[in-house]
Amino acid sequence: MIEELNMVYDELKSSNDKTVSHLEVELTKIRAGKASPAMLQSVVVDYYGSPTPLQQVANVNTMDARTITVQPWEKAMLDEIMKSIINANLGFAPQSNGESVLISVPPLTEERRKDLVKNAKSETENSKIGFRNNRKDALDMLKSLKEDGLSEDMMKDGEGEIQNITNAFTRKVEDILVAKELDIMTI
Repeated sequence: MIEELNMVYDELKSSNDKTVSHLEVELTKIRAGKASPAMLQSVVVDYYGSPTPLQQVANVNTMDARTITVQPWEKAMLDEIMKSIINANLGFAPQSNGESVLISVPPLTEERRKDLVKNAKSETENSKIGFRNNRKDALDMLKSLKEDGLSEDMMKDGEGEIQNITNAFTRKVEDILVAKELDIMTI
């Protein structure tokens, strides 16, 4: 029975790790005023009729804290890349210098920073909902083990351990949120 309990805990931890990873990816999309190649992660370019992620048709780098450069591997893709960045609705106005695309990242206003913090909090809350769903699944697995002969004491201990794991992951995402808030609000 102990082996089955450990499998329930491992499953819960694995699911929660995936939820944390998803949160981290979502938070990289929330820009903090500093230029980052991750800001263009969602851009998809029409590459000869095939939708292709921008990173697969160009090098995306930062020139400085306020400028992103997109160096296409084929010059013929310049216009298509610019069109895709505009269509991605990221609020950027890309400019071409004939060789590459330059994107100037405007400084954030106080109001915009507060909106970004709200978005980060919303994503964090979605993670917490994911944790609660994962906890429910783990408790359901525990109940099925009880039907297979798990003792009452082991059931109570298992419920406590599941709650401890959930609490630890909740603290982890709250720490991630605090760091992201600080990053967003720092001018």
